[in-house]
Amino acid sequence: MNLAADKNSEFLYVGFNQDYGCFSCGTENGFIVFNTDPLKERFNRVWQETTSGGIGIVEILFRCNILALVGGGKNPKYASNKVMIWDDYQSKCIVELECRSEVRAVRLRRDRIVVVMEDQVYVYNFADLQMQVLRQIKTISNPKGICALSSGANIVLACPSTEMGHVHLELFDSSKVLEIHAHNGPLSQICLSMDGKLLATASV
Repeated sequence: MNLAADKNSEFLYVGFNQDYGCFSCGTENGFIVFNTDPLKERFNRVWQETTSGGIGIVEILFRCNILALVGGGKNPKYASNKVMIWDDYQSKCIVELECRSEVRAVRLRRDRIVVVMEDQVYVYNFADLQMQVLRQIKTISNPKGICALSSGANIVLACPSTEMGHVHLELFDSSKVLEIHAHNGPLSQICLSMDGKLLATASV
């Protein structure tokens, strides 16, 4: 969830990991990861003043050392069109993905990374860190970066289609592409169950 427009929030971004066991927060000078139950801070990375910068998107891969970071805030740590794969064991970025436009969202699973831009979704192979593009999907204007990716054995991706209120579904294991007319108005949220068998949507 992008909170950059909320002037009352200390965070730029808040998002759960794949099993909702923890959540990560982007700030104007780093990021923090919290455990969900019990609620407690797991770790944080706050940059020194000389290298300080905001993190507008932070996605953690389950509870491991790999995170995806995108710059944000008043003084972004990284460009808004780049996804930086951060290895917390090494305390450095190990892979950099440069996109053609601003990154609106990132979704992770152990074998895929999904990068969402305003009118496109890119799916990369994440298994070997070579970042081969596996799929490019056109969408309707999607400034909030609405997208969902299953985290279980079945690889399922859901994102807006090119038509208002329609959901584009990719079932990678069976090489099927589906389109669902979910709403008459614009989509405001998409969510998949962990196994990818259930889809929930909302509209404004």
